[in-house]
Amino acid sequence: MDYKALTQQTVQEILGYNQDKSGWKVVKISKKITVSKKPSKKFQGNLYRVEGIFPESASKLSDFLYKTENRVTWDKSLKAYNMVHKIDSDTFICHTITQSFAMGSISPRDFVDLVSFKHCEGNMDIITSGSVDFPAYPPSSNYIRGYNHACGYVCSPLQENPAHSRLVMFVQTEMRGKLSPSIIEATMPSNLVNFILNAKEGIKTHKAPSGRGCHRNGHSSFLRKK
Repeated sequence: MDYKALTQQTVQEILGYNQDKSGWKVVKISKKITVSKKPSKKFQGNLYRVEGIFPESASKLSDFLYKTENRVTWDKSLKAYNMVHKIDSDTFICHTITQSFAMGSISPRDFVDLVSFKHCEGNMDIITSGSVDFPAYPPSSNYIRGYNHACGYVCSPLQENPAHSRLVMFVQTEMRGKLSPSIIEATMPSNLVNFILNAKEGIKTHKAPSGRGCHRNGHSSFLRKK
């Protein structure tokens, strides 16, 4: 599989979502975090857009979200998050196991995702994630294997205060299994808000990168915890 070509395709999809201003329906606003949705073109579910402001630079935020180290210490939606295959300094494959949700009505899922980092003009960083088949990690009977269609984080300097940054996150996760769509729609907005709140807390102890290009050890994932 040409992983680099696949990451380029996913980056373009995320850029397209970021530029698309039409058809979004706001479904939750909480603690200055806005969650919107529109029907996904990838599956019979929703594409979610989550936006929040961080009192950190875009480079520090993207570095924090990209790295795998200590992810489960701040991302309370995850049980495990591990890089299982490094392709290059900006691309790797990770295996994620989520916690259960909605008082146990949504059981844990696992995901195998291709994750990439790209620095763009205007000091904008994009981290993408999307599920792939990886023979070393086939589905197991322990978890329902979910599927992440093109997901991503877009980190950019806040125009009115470049020392702060705007995070726009796109999530379109196919939970699979025998879940009612109504359960997913009822729980997803709050889960996404909680992710941003957890990230805001977790980044407080994250050391800023010493320079561009020193990211790269692992990433983050949208691997949404559903």
